[in-house]
Parts: sequence; C-alpha cells; structure tokens
Amino acid sequence: MSDIGDWFRSIPAITRYWFAATVAVPLVGKLGLISPAYFFLWPEAFLYRFQIWRPITATFYFPVGPGTGFLYLVNLYFLYQYSTRLETGAFDGRPADYLFMLLFNWICIVITGLAMDMQLLMIPLIMSVLYVWAQLNRDMIVSFWFGTRFKACYLPWVILGFNYIIGGSVINELIGNLVGHLYFFLMFRYPMDLGGRNFLSTPQFFPTGAVRPHQDGRREVWS
Repeated sequence: MSDIGDWFRSIPAITRYWFAATVAVPLVGKLGLISPAYFFLWPEAFLYRFQIWRPITATFYFPVGPGTGFLYLVNLYFLYQYSTRLETGAFDGRPADYLFMLLFNWICIVITGLAMDMQLLMIPLIMSVLYVWAQLNRDMIVSFWFGTRFKACYLPWVILGFNYIIGGSVINELIGNLVGHLYFFLMFRYPMDLGGRNFLSTPQFFPTGAVRPHQDGRREVWS
C-alpha cells in the first residue's frame, strides 16, 4: 500500500485531485451511497430545479459496469498520463494557468452538454486536455497500442476511433477535441502565430502555488 501512496503523492497537485475525484465519484455511485441519478447533467434539473452541482458531478462520474469498465479505465489512464504531462511540461510552475485552462474547457463543455443533452462530461474534458498536449507536442513520435507509432498531432483522432471501438461515443471525443482546439487556437495559435490578441489571460485572483514535482525529479515524456 505504501507504494500506491507514494505513487499517488507523486502525481502533480491538480492532476491528483482530478484523478481522485474521477475515481471517488463513480465509486460512490457504484456502492449506492448516492444515487447515480444525481450525478448526470440533466438540463431540466440544472436549469429549472437549480441542482447546480450537476455540471461538476457529471464531469467526474462514469457508469462503471461490465460493458463500460474497460472504457472507463482507458480514459482514466489518459487523464493521468496527459494531464500529468501538461502540468509538468508546458504548464510547469504555472498551476494557475493550467487550472484556468481546465476551467475554460470545462465551461465550454458544460454549455455544449446542456445544448446537446450530453449527460456525462468526463471523456470530453479528458480529451480536451489530451488534444492540447498533442498540439503542443505535435511532431513528437508517440507509441500507441499494438506497437503503432505516429506523430502526436494525430493522437486525439486515433483515440477517438479507439474509444468508439471499445464502446465509446464519437460525439464525446469529438466535442473534447473541438474544445481543446478552441483553447489551443485562442491561447497559442492566434496570439503567437497570427499576431492576434490573447483572449485567455489567467485572471489575477487564480491561486498561484508551486507545482509539486515528481519525487524522483523526472520530466521524461513517454507513451
């Protein structure tokens, strides 16, 4: 158990809390401590019954079962892997900027979810983060399942197809990719490559603590 604890504590702070919530909320629903019906993003319940927690719980909840367990575990791995890479890579030492990116992506996904009746938001948010990482490292060669290798810029679309094969929804992955592209364009492409205005400056009131590094100090990128 100490090895698991050491591994968990080695995860950078924001990713660690996100990962923990994405494990805890489905577990609470699975054990029946709270009815999973309270976790879904239902527009009527959110907008007219003022059940304001639903956009948050829908981000962390996933109905884990015999037909969905593998899809859940795969996306939990993607969360850990690519959120850690971003938090300790492009956003290293800038937790406020990373938190603001997650908030921006989350708000876009919630609005889209309400408009399109998307009841679960876990996969779209994970995919949006994965997309941003893939674009920031677009020329890196990554390894995927069965020994396939390709440039990182293609990874979000490969995973879209992979998730569909193992029981996912193309819509969830597509929305995540589009939201990730919107953030990447407004934050990096438009101001840096096209000379435009930066519309996504992190607000001053966001917390700015130091990111906890890995215990062994590594910053190695692997697939």
